[in-house]
Amino acid sequence: MTLDSIKTAERFPFGIILQDVRSLYNVGSIFRTADAFRASMLILTGFTPSPPRKEISKTALDAEATVPWKYYHSTLEAIADMRRNGWKVHAIEVAHESRDISTLSRSVFPAVFVLGNELTGVTDEVMAECDGAFEISMHGVKHSLNVAVAAGITMYQAATLFTS
Repeated sequence: MTLDSIKTAERFPFGIILQDVRSLYNVGSIFRTADAFRASMLILTGFTPSPPRKEISKTALDAEATVPWKYYHSTLEAIADMRRNGWKVHAIEVAHESRDISTLSRSVFPAVFVLGNELTGVTDEVMAECDGAFEISMHGVKHSLNVAVAAGITMYQAATLFTS
């Protein structure tokens, strides 16, 4: 795709909400991945940094110019807005009754996936507003992934439902 064609290209029916992600480089990486998988949107909330920032651009390779994005002060406000527009909301979090990301199906779309802070994850308050949660199976000692890696796995899993 070109910079011109991406502006009118059909996007996949999923987006990402970032709740209080602190690293500019993680945000840039997620922009770049959202571009690669033609996500419908990236929503930045709380103290998540937003463009223009050279650190975001450096990692995003200027994908902040190709991915529709919006900033909300409150994650709950972002969720309410998405619901008003017909989107379902799911957390990407190890939680009670979360389902494995491999079980993702078209029935949950259009959807936005909430990813939380690098240290604390998605807050309980936000979890309570989600329609459900998906988790990424891990088989090592660590039971968490870098937020940008988790976002990439989520977007890959979602995009494959619409490309196969």
